[in-house]
Amino acid sequence: MITAVMPTYGRKDVVFERGEGNYLYATDGRRYVDFTSGIAVNALGHCHPALVKALNEQGAKLWHTSNLFRIGNGEKLAQRLADLTFADTMFFCNSGAEAIEGGIKLIRKYQYMNGQPKRYKIICFQAAFHGRLLNALAATGNEKYLEGFGPPAAGYRHAPLNNANVVRDMIDDETAGILVEPIQGEGGIRETTPEFLKALRAMCEEFGLLLFYDEIHTGFGRTGKLFAYEWSGVAPDVMAIAKGMGGGFPIGAFMATEKAAVGMVPGTHGSTYGGNPLATGVANAVLDELLKPGFIDGVHERGKYLKSELEKLVAKHPKVFVQQRGSGFLQGLQCAPAVTAGAMVDRLQSLGMLVPPAGENVVRIFPALIADKAVLDEGVAILEKAALSFEAESK
Repeated sequence: MITAVMPTYGRKDVVFERGEGNYLYATDGRRYVDFTSGIAVNALGHCHPALVKALNEQGAKLWHTSNLFRIGNGEKLAQRLADLTFADTMFFCNSGAEAIEGGIKLIRKYQYMNGQPKRYKIICFQAAFHGRLLNALAATGNEKYLEGFGPPAAGYRHAPLNNANVVRDMIDDETAGILVEPIQGEGGIRETTPEFLKALRAMCEEFGLLLFYDEIHTGFGRTGKLFAYEWSGVAPDVMAIAKGMGGGFPIGAFMATEKAAVGMVPGTHGSTYGGNPLATGVANAVLDELLKPGFIDGVHERGKYLKSELEKLVAKHPKVFVQQRGSGFLQGLQCAPAVTAGAMVDRLQSLGMLVPPAGENVVRIFPALIADKAVLDEGVAILEKAALSFEAESK
């Protein structure tokens, strides 16, 4: 018999009743170190006082009005993000997948407005993940996710990551833009190189394409910069954001330069809930915390510490871990062939730590950005216990 909640997830058999900072507490009273962070969503941990205050205060005043009217919190948030980034304008939605879909529409409308209506194709990358809506799935290109849902949406081609020559060869007179994650999360914490992003930028300028970054995973401080593109200095024309943006409250956006957004006029896109007073009120509170002096620099410094500790684990336990990946608080450990990422996730949960798996046999290490060295050490100690247990079983 089917469950009342549609069984589309392979859920772990645990129910959490409360969270506090870096920890989750199950209904049986057990405490877990949370290095999943809602899959890079709970940027400020669980029940951060500033977010609870913002939610309660806004919730007591006004939740929703629709986008038929101006929304003060949204205008404030948009201006702040525009001042902090490459973007001049943005559209608020509810999720990362919606942000990807909106960005795709913007790119195609840009080409149409510039007299190139045949340009609709987007070059994407192997092992990408852009969401579960039909265009986002086609941009992702994963056969496992596409199976059974009819012919994939047209217009998406997939190149190997960090291979500019292949990308150049794919560009034709129907190409509209290039969509890339600065760091692939679901794909196994696979990083683009600065040189590759510079090459993509140059190709976009040469051929009249728009460069579209998916910073859903990497945004809002997770890499030790507000956005990951700041490390390379290569700005996009369009960018999708979500996850850490609301600290757990559903909100996303696609951002763009004024030039790129030329076609986005009244009637071209819409959302019932997107950017409502409650969502943007909480997102402003998240941004308040991230922009406090030293906060994101602290993430960068503690991220370097975490990276060094994970590299030590790899060196000490080569039969369990073969590689550390990523930076900031967006890191991963690639497991040895004899240890599946799924088995590692289960073992860590049994030891009191929560992490998500990823492609290429990787477990993701996504602490909340508030995690201090003591919390990081606690997580690394549990990872070591797991490694030792797998080693003991192999003898």
